[in-house]
Amino acid sequence: MIKNSFIFNEKIIKEKLIPCDSNSRISLEDDSFTKSAILFTIIPYEKKPYDLVLIHRTNRGSKHRGEISFPGGKFEPSKDASLMDTALRETCEEIGVDKKNVKIIGCLDDFPTLTRYIITPFVGLISKNQKLKKDKKEVQKILKISIEFFLDKKNFKEQAIEIDGEPFPIFYYNYIESNTKKLYTIWGATAYLISSFIERVHGITHSKLGLKRFQLDKIKFLKEYIKYKNQITKNFDK
Repeated sequence: MIKNSFIFNEKIIKEKLIPCDSNSRISLEDDSFTKSAILFTIIPYEKKPYDLVLIHRTNRGSKHRGEISFPGGKFEPSKDASLMDTALRETCEEIGVDKKNVKIIGCLDDFPTLTRYIITPFVGLISKNQKLKKDKKEVQKILKISIEFFLDKKNFKEQAIEIDGEPFPIFYYNYIESNTKKLYTIWGATAYLISSFIERVHGITHSKLGLKRFQLDKIKFLKEYIKYKNQITKNFDK
């Protein structure tokens, strides 16, 4: 790979993303799923590849505790006029970035999860000088990870598990922080969204299995998610 080709170019990346109000963007809605939104957070630099900002969640909650994700959460009708409001509000709450300091440049397709959330991903930019402050109740650690790490094929891993008699793809990345040497496994919706972004923006496909994730109508009839989660995580290659 040519390092300079991954220095952030807003014009090129914006052209490859989907306008958030475009009819071509896959927008999902189902009353049995929880509406949610994330900020696919990018820190651009002038002379080196850009970073993605991820958070290591605390052990609060029942479904996504301790996982690595983008800032985000569920739509709150009393607080949010739109899903973009959700993504920006949660970003402010979780990593301390006010919405006026976020520039939205596009979206990815909606994504249904096995935990029955529909995630709407907004791609947004924050300055390299922006101070990040974690919400200690929600966030253990804020991670800045270079896009180079995710673009390197040796860091991408995948497996297939059987769910309801069908193969289901699991993507993941094992990231070791340079300072602490701590291992963070980035998997599930977060890994899938990163992989989808890389394919759309950089034209690089990492998956060799070529399996498709289940569509919303298939997921809504699945039961016992925790059984699948345990089956998935115990097989991660460290």
